[in-house]
Amino acid sequence: MTTQEAFAKARGEGRAALIPYLTAGFPSREGFLEAVKEVLPLADLLEIGLPYSDPLGDGPVIQRASEVALRKGMSVQGVLELVKEVRALTDKPLFLMTYLNPILAWGPERFFSLFQQAGATGLILPDLPPDEDPALVRLAQEIGLETVFLLAPTSTERRIETVVRYATGFVYAVSVTGVTGERERLPEEVRDLVGRIKAKTSLPVAVGFGVSSRATAAQAAVADGVVVGSALIRALERGEPLSSLLAEIREGLYPKEPV
Repeated sequence: MTTQEAFAKARGEGRAALIPYLTAGFPSREGFLEAVKEVLPLADLLEIGLPYSDPLGDGPVIQRASEVALRKGMSVQGVLELVKEVRALTDKPLFLMTYLNPILAWGPERFFSLFQQAGATGLILPDLPPDEDPALVRLAQEIGLETVFLLAPTSTERRIETVVRYATGFVYAVSVTGVTGERERLPEEVRDLVGRIKAKTSLPVAVGFGVSSRATAAQAAVADGVVVGSALIRALERGEPLSSLLAEIREGLYPKEPV
Protein backbone atom coordinates (compact mmCIF):
# COMPACT_ATOMS: atom_id res chain seq x y z
CA MET A 1 0.00 0.00 0.00
CA THR A 2 1.37 3.42 -0.92
CA THR A 3 1.32 6.42 1.36
CA GLN A 4 -1.25 8.17 -0.80
CA GLU A 5 -3.45 5.06 -0.83
CA ALA A 6 -3.31 4.86 2.98
CA PHE A 7 -4.43 8.47 3.36
CA ALA A 8 -7.07 8.04 0.65
CA LYS A 9 -8.49 4.96 2.40
CA ALA A 10 -8.91 6.90 5.66
CA ARG A 11 -10.38 9.86 3.76
CA GLY A 12 -12.85 7.52 2.11
CA GLU A 13 -14.00 6.45 5.58
CA GLY A 14 -14.56 10.09 6.54
CA ARG A 15 -11.69 10.42 8.99
CA ALA A 16 -8.07 11.39 9.39
CA ALA A 17 -5.45 8.66 9.06
CA LEU A 18 -4.10 7.27 12.33
CA ILE A 19 -0.30 7.16 12.57
CA PRO A 20 1.03 5.52 15.75
CA TYR A 21 4.66 6.13 16.76
CA LEU A 22 6.73 3.47 18.53
CA THR A 23 10.40 3.63 19.55
CA ALA A 24 12.33 0.71 18.06
CA GLY A 25 13.55 -1.58 20.81
CA PHE A 26 11.28 -0.20 23.55
CA PRO A 27 10.39 -1.58 26.04
CA SER A 28 12.54 -4.39 24.62
CA ARG A 29 13.11 -5.89 21.20
CA GLU A 30 10.35 -8.44 21.77
CA GLY A 31 8.13 -5.88 23.49
CA PHE A 32 8.42 -3.55 20.52
CA LEU A 33 7.32 -6.25 18.09
CA GLU A 34 4.39 -7.14 20.33
CA ALA A 35 3.40 -3.46 20.43
CA VAL A 36 3.60 -3.29 16.64
CA LYS A 37 1.28 -6.27 16.32
CA GLU A 38 -1.15 -4.62 18.72
CA VAL A 39 -1.30 -1.25 16.93
CA LEU A 40 -1.16 -2.38 13.30
CA PRO A 41 -4.86 -3.32 13.01
CA LEU A 42 -5.82 0.25 13.96
CA ALA A 43 -2.99 2.04 12.15
CA ASP A 44 -3.10 3.47 8.65
CA LEU A 45 0.62 4.20 8.63
CA LEU A 46 3.28 3.42 11.24
CA GLU A 47 6.12 5.64 12.45
CA ILE A 48 9.16 3.86 13.89
CA GLY A 49 11.59 5.93 15.94
CA LEU A 50 15.30 5.19 15.71
CA PRO A 51 16.67 5.54 19.27
CA TYR A 52 19.17 8.37 19.49
CA SER A 53 21.20 9.72 22.39
CA ASP A 54 20.41 13.40 21.77
CA PRO A 55 16.81 13.57 20.49
CA LEU A 56 16.33 17.34 20.43
CA GLY A 57 12.73 17.23 19.20
CA ASP A 58 11.49 14.63 21.68
CA GLY A 59 9.98 15.24 25.07
CA PRO A 60 10.86 13.32 28.26
CA VAL A 61 8.64 10.29 27.56
CA ILE A 62 10.20 9.45 24.19
CA GLN A 63 13.66 10.44 25.46
CA ARG A 64 13.32 7.83 28.21
CA ALA A 65 12.20 5.23 25.69
CA SER A 66 15.25 5.95 23.54
CA GLU A 67 17.56 5.68 26.55
CA VAL A 68 16.04 2.32 27.55
CA ALA A 69 16.33 0.96 24.01
CA LEU A 70 19.96 2.09 23.73
CA ARG A 71 20.87 0.62 27.13
CA LYS A 72 19.41 -2.69 25.99
CA GLY A 73 21.68 -2.69 22.97
CA MET A 74 19.47 -1.28 20.23
CA SER A 75 21.50 0.14 17.35
CA VAL A 76 20.99 1.28 13.77
CA GLN A 77 21.64 -2.31 12.67
CA GLY A 78 19.10 -3.51 15.20
CA VAL A 79 16.50 -1.03 13.94
CA LEU A 80 17.20 -2.16 10.39
CA GLU A 81 16.45 -5.74 11.37
CA LEU A 82 13.27 -4.68 13.19
CA VAL A 83 12.04 -2.78 10.13
CA LYS A 84 12.47 -5.97 8.09
CA GLU A 85 10.40 -7.89 10.64
CA VAL A 86 7.68 -5.25 10.73
CA ARG A 87 7.56 -5.15 6.94
CA ALA A 88 6.93 -8.90 6.95
CA LEU A 89 3.82 -8.24 9.08
CA THR A 90 2.17 -5.56 6.96
CA ASP A 91 1.95 -3.76 3.64
CA LYS A 92 1.08 -0.46 5.35
CA PRO A 93 3.49 2.48 4.93
CA LEU A 94 6.39 2.47 7.41
CA PHE A 95 8.16 5.74 8.15
CA LEU A 96 11.48 5.80 10.01
CA MET A 97 11.89 8.83 12.27
CA THR A 98 15.60 9.53 12.53
CA TYR A 99 17.88 12.39 13.33
CA LEU A 100 20.63 13.34 10.90
CA ASN A 101 23.68 12.10 12.82
CA PRO A 102 22.97 8.36 12.46
CA ILE A 103 22.57 8.88 8.70
CA LEU A 104 25.90 10.66 8.45
CA ALA A 105 27.63 8.12 10.69
CA TRP A 106 26.58 5.24 8.43
CA GLY A 107 26.97 7.19 5.22
CA PRO A 108 23.80 8.49 3.58
CA GLU A 109 23.80 6.21 0.55
CA ARG A 110 24.37 3.08 2.65
CA PHE A 111 21.81 4.13 5.26
CA PHE A 112 19.12 5.00 2.73
CA SER A 113 19.71 1.93 0.58
CA LEU A 114 19.60 -0.55 3.46
CA PHE A 115 16.44 0.90 5.00
CA GLN A 116 14.74 1.05 1.62
CA GLN A 117 15.65 -2.59 1.03
CA ALA A 118 14.42 -3.46 4.53
CA GLY A 119 10.99 -2.14 3.62
CA ALA A 120 10.87 1.43 4.90
CA THR A 121 8.55 3.64 2.90
CA GLY A 122 10.14 6.89 3.91
CA LEU A 123 11.99 9.02 6.43
CA ILE A 124 10.83 11.67 8.90
CA LEU A 125 13.76 14.04 9.46
CA PRO A 126 13.03 16.41 12.38
CA ASP A 127 16.42 18.13 12.54
CA LEU A 128 17.14 18.59 8.83
CA PRO A 129 15.94 21.81 7.20
CA PRO A 130 15.76 20.31 3.69
CA ASP A 131 17.10 23.39 1.92
CA GLU A 132 20.32 23.08 3.93
CA ASP A 133 21.25 19.81 2.19
CA PRO A 134 19.17 19.36 -0.98
CA ALA A 135 21.63 16.79 -2.33
CA LEU A 136 21.06 14.48 0.64
CA VAL A 137 17.30 14.83 0.27
CA ARG A 138 17.51 14.05 -3.46
CA LEU A 139 19.67 11.01 -2.72
CA ALA A 140 17.07 9.56 -0.36
CA GLN A 141 14.34 10.14 -2.92
CA GLU A 142 16.36 8.66 -5.79
CA ILE A 143 16.99 5.53 -3.71
CA GLY A 144 13.24 5.19 -3.23
CA LEU A 145 12.48 6.72 0.17
CA GLU A 146 9.80 9.35 0.64
CA THR A 147 10.85 12.37 2.69
CA VAL A 148 8.86 14.09 5.44
CA PHE A 149 9.79 17.36 7.12
CA LEU A 150 8.31 19.34 10.00
CA LEU A 151 6.55 22.69 10.02
CA ALA A 152 5.55 24.56 13.18
CA PRO A 153 2.90 27.21 13.95
CA THR A 154 5.69 29.80 13.75
CA SER A 155 6.58 28.82 10.16
CA THR A 156 6.30 31.71 7.73
CA GLU A 157 4.60 31.44 4.35
CA ARG A 158 8.02 31.44 2.71
CA ARG A 159 9.22 28.65 4.99
CA ILE A 160 6.15 26.55 4.21
CA GLU A 161 6.70 27.01 0.48
CA THR A 162 10.34 25.94 0.82
CA VAL A 163 9.69 22.85 2.93
CA VAL A 164 6.80 21.47 0.87
CA ARG A 165 8.99 21.57 -2.24
CA TYR A 166 11.20 18.90 -0.69
CA ALA A 167 8.46 16.72 0.85
CA THR A 168 7.24 13.66 -1.03
CA GLY A 169 5.40 11.48 1.51
CA PHE A 170 3.36 13.87 3.61
CA VAL A 171 3.97 17.06 5.57
CA TYR A 172 4.30 16.86 9.35
CA ALA A 173 2.59 19.77 11.08
CA VAL A 174 3.82 20.25 14.64
CA SER A 175 0.94 21.39 16.85
CA VAL A 176 3.18 23.41 19.18
CA THR A 177 6.67 24.86 19.20
CA GLY A 178 8.86 22.73 21.45
CA VAL A 179 9.10 18.99 21.97
CA THR A 180 6.80 16.00 21.79
CA GLY A 181 4.52 15.17 24.70
CA GLU A 182 0.97 14.59 25.87
CA ARG A 183 -1.30 17.62 26.20
CA GLU A 184 -4.85 18.13 27.42
CA ARG A 185 -5.66 20.46 24.55
CA LEU A 186 -3.99 21.52 21.32
CA PRO A 187 -3.54 25.20 20.46
CA GLU A 188 -6.11 26.83 18.18
CA GLU A 189 -3.23 27.63 15.81
CA VAL A 190 -3.30 24.01 14.60
CA ARG A 191 -6.25 24.69 12.31
CA ASP A 192 -4.55 27.74 10.84
CA LEU A 193 -1.25 25.91 10.31
CA VAL A 194 -2.91 22.99 8.53
CA GLY A 195 -4.84 25.38 6.30
CA ARG A 196 -1.70 27.34 5.41
CA ILE A 197 0.21 24.18 4.51
CA LYS A 198 -2.64 22.72 2.46
CA ALA A 199 -2.80 25.95 0.48
CA LYS A 200 0.78 25.28 -0.67
CA THR A 201 0.75 21.54 -1.44
CA SER A 202 -1.45 18.67 -2.53
CA LEU A 203 0.39 16.29 -0.21
CA PRO A 204 -1.41 15.01 2.89
CA VAL A 205 -0.76 16.91 6.12
CA ALA A 206 -0.44 15.06 9.44
CA VAL A 207 -0.56 16.72 12.87
CA GLY A 208 1.66 15.50 15.70
CA PHE A 209 2.98 16.55 19.13
CA GLY A 210 0.37 16.42 21.84
CA VAL A 211 -2.32 14.03 20.61
CA SER A 212 -3.14 11.76 23.55
CA SER A 213 -6.93 11.46 23.80
CA ARG A 214 -10.16 11.46 21.85
CA ALA A 215 -10.50 15.21 22.45
CA THR A 216 -7.04 16.15 21.18
CA ALA A 217 -7.45 13.76 18.24
CA ALA A 218 -10.66 15.56 17.30
CA GLN A 219 -8.77 18.87 17.30
CA ALA A 220 -5.98 17.41 15.16
CA ALA A 221 -8.42 15.76 12.75
CA VAL A 222 -8.66 18.97 10.74
CA ALA A 223 -5.58 17.44 9.06
CA ASP A 224 -5.34 14.39 6.82
CA GLY A 225 -3.54 12.38 9.49
CA VAL A 226 -2.83 12.35 13.22
CA VAL A 227 0.38 11.09 14.84
CA VAL A 228 0.20 9.56 18.34
CA GLY A 229 3.51 8.96 20.09
CA SER A 230 4.11 9.89 23.73
CA ALA A 231 0.73 8.60 24.88
CA LEU A 232 1.53 5.17 23.43
CA ILE A 233 5.01 5.10 24.95
CA ARG A 234 3.61 6.05 28.35
CA ALA A 235 1.00 3.28 28.05
CA LEU A 236 3.82 0.83 27.31
CA GLU A 237 5.70 2.08 30.40
CA ARG A 238 2.62 1.41 32.51
CA GLY A 239 1.90 -1.96 30.93
CA GLU A 240 -1.47 -0.73 29.66
CA PRO A 241 -3.09 -2.03 26.45
CA LEU A 242 -2.32 0.08 23.41
CA SER A 243 -5.31 -1.05 21.39
CA SER A 244 -7.87 0.48 23.77
CA LEU A 245 -6.04 3.84 23.79
CA LEU A 246 -5.79 3.86 19.99
CA ALA A 247 -9.42 2.85 19.62
CA GLU A 248 -10.43 5.83 21.79
CA ILE A 249 -8.20 8.19 19.81
CA ARG A 250 -9.47 6.81 16.51
CA GLU A 251 -13.03 7.62 17.57
CA GLY A 252 -11.95 11.27 17.74
CA LEU A 253 -11.07 11.20 14.06
CA TYR A 254 -14.74 10.90 13.06
CA PRO A 255 -16.11 12.99 11.49
CA LYS A 256 -13.18 14.76 9.93
CA GLU A 257 -13.97 18.45 9.67
CA PRO A 258 -12.30 19.90 6.54
CA VAL A 259 -10.09 22.95 6.65
